[in-house]
Amino acid sequence: MSSTAIRRARREGGANPARSSRASWGAAAQRPAARRAPTPPNPLVPRLALVAALGGFAWVVALGLTSLPPAEVAARGGEALLAGTATGLVGTYLAMLMVLLASRLPAMERAVGFDRLLRWHRLLAPWPILLLVAHAVLVTVGEAQAAKSGFGAAVRSVVLDYPDVLAATVGLAIMVVIGVVSVRAIRRRLRRETWWALHLYLYLALALSFAHAVVLGPNFVGHPVTQAVWAAVWAATAGVVLVSRFGLPLARSLRHQLRVVEVHEEAPDVTSVVLRGRRLDRLPVAGGQVVLWRFLARGLWWQAHPYTLSALPRPPYLRITVRAVGDHSAAVARLRPGTPVVFEGPYGAFTAEHRRRPRVLLVAGGIGVTAVRSLLEDLPPGSEPVVLLRARRAEDLALADEVESLAARAGGRVHRLVGPRDRVRLDRGALLRLVPDLGQRDVYVSGPPSLVAELRRTCRRLGVPGASFHGEAYAL
Repeated sequence: MSSTAIRRARREGGANPARSSRASWGAAAQRPAARRAPTPPNPLVPRLALVAALGGFAWVVALGLTSLPPAEVAARGGEALLAGTATGLVGTYLAMLMVLLASRLPAMERAVGFDRLLRWHRLLAPWPILLLVAHAVLVTVGEAQAAKSGFGAAVRSVVLDYPDVLAATVGLAIMVVIGVVSVRAIRRRLRRETWWALHLYLYLALALSFAHAVVLGPNFVGHPVTQAVWAAVWAATAGVVLVSRFGLPLARSLRHQLRVVEVHEEAPDVTSVVLRGRRLDRLPVAGGQVVLWRFLARGLWWQAHPYTLSALPRPPYLRITVRAVGDHSAAVARLRPGTPVVFEGPYGAFTAEHRRRPRVLLVAGGIGVTAVRSLLEDLPPGSEPVVLLRARRAEDLALADEVESLAARAGGRVHRLVGPRDRVRLDRGALLRLVPDLGQRDVYVSGPPSLVAELRRTCRRLGVPGASFHGEAYAL
């Protein structure tokens, strides 16, 4: 760190950060700072959410199937119109659930975790788009049959003559584009920043699509109570998104006023960023959690990226550690002291409070060491952690010395596994050799999705219950 940067950081936050932050993480890790504990997860929340979601789904299906009287269903085009109405209602409802899963509702996120919510969001995402496309096609076919006209003429009539349908058509087109670019083969070719910006248009698409359902839907026309309930559900969804994704992050950012004070290299292409803020002892964070960071610097201010805390806060400091794998993570290494930071979170169930057994196995692949390192600080002395650190080269083992110090404090041990994955394997035999009592431990795996998936399968075959396996996948 240059003398100019140190002087600037001293003006921003007081002490020399090269002495008060970087050099103290290992030593301070032996003396965990007092801090506000996160609210414990409530296991009833996912069950209640599932009951509510299924109840809403049943209500929406019933609305769709009873949307037209039998005489209209029997008329020309009636069956297609009924099917189109039903698919439209169900597709719109699933789109609402998809948005709620991505809203990171705090109680739900604490119970199941950031990673699992996003996985459910991705699994659900294709269905509302497919159902809404089916809705558009079926309604148009029904109109064509009823009017005894061609499909093209029915398209023009529906889009141009019916109120709010043109806006809904634009919204559907946006959803289809987002669905196409989210296909894995295409997604991998896009920069994360491009994909993220396109994804924001989903909110616009849903807003454009809402009005025509209430104005034209046979369930809503002349049914003010149904209209009111449908509008209230969507208003509540919008409120959850605004509070969880914007209101709470803004309030926390203003409260803690984080700024960059130091940037330094930990390993090749791995950078630690030390931040200084106010009242960090009141930040409800647990070891292993991830935070979405928005650095207010040129080229970075408009996007937020998830990086795990690589240490619990040491008020007035906290630290993240980032591997350069994309444009944003590479730019983090060029941040200047004094850069303001807005953040969202913390999120994630990769924490000690989700542990079911006294002892643990922690596996870190690559930059997954950040979650393991901060999680170690939250483990009690008797947890006897066994830690497996994976890397292709010895110089890529970032934070390894800190991990060893923390593991020793909890009565554990660390194995450094260096080399390509096909040569240094973590198969059934290797796991049992390194961790003979694996069946009596909770297993935490943090790293690439392929590593997490592979170890999940192996641990299942070795008798580790699903509730005792905790995975945190790092992917672009």
